[in-house]
Amino acid sequence: MEKMNKRWILAMVLLLGTVMLTACGQKYAAVPINEDVDICAICNMQVKDDAFATQLTTKDGKNFKFDDLGCMNEWKKENGTDNIGMDYVRDYNDKEWIEFNKATYVYDPSLRTPMAYGIVNFKDKAAAEAFVAEQGVGKVMTADELASHDWTQNMDNMNMDGDGHGHGHDEGGTDQGSKHDMGEDMSKDMHQEGESKEGSGSH
Repeated sequence: MEKMNKRWILAMVLLLGTVMLTACGQKYAAVPINEDVDICAICNMQVKDDAFATQLTTKDGKNFKFDDLGCMNEWKKENGTDNIGMDYVRDYNDKEWIEFNKATYVYDPSLRTPMAYGIVNFKDKAAAEAFVAEQGVGKVMTADELASHDWTQNMDNMNMDGDGHGHGHDEGGTDQGSKHDMGEDMSKDMHQEGESKEGSGSH
């Protein structure tokens, strides 16, 4: 009888442990992106429901979203990583959430991302290598290798289309098109400024 009681107690302890682990996993689970309200915790730009969105949840349950992996890296530099329960990136191909440490990354300064850090994410190395082969550019990196990455922004790739977001290398056209759009915007601003000065001088 005593042995049966010990076995029952042991089974209950194991079950309780499983429930607690499951609850912890749910606590740090990735949450959906809501473009209407989600703002990057670093650059304050809209977080789009795209392959570049990233997020983390702290151990005390606070969720932070970012429009670019580089912004999440900035948050970690400012706040440290000890209190992070889990951090996530999205697969470039199907937007599935992946744990940051389990993803594979491709970096090239010519790759256009929302804040011009030039890093895209993949669920496995094979997908990352296929992307590099298709694009003809890119360095495949692990999460550990990103720790020593310089995180330089390529300001030539900052999108000037009004929402502050760039595109992937194969989505947003050539860099020349980007610079052309930027030049048009600057020209319009200068023209409007000239008209404003003329108008004010007539009073």
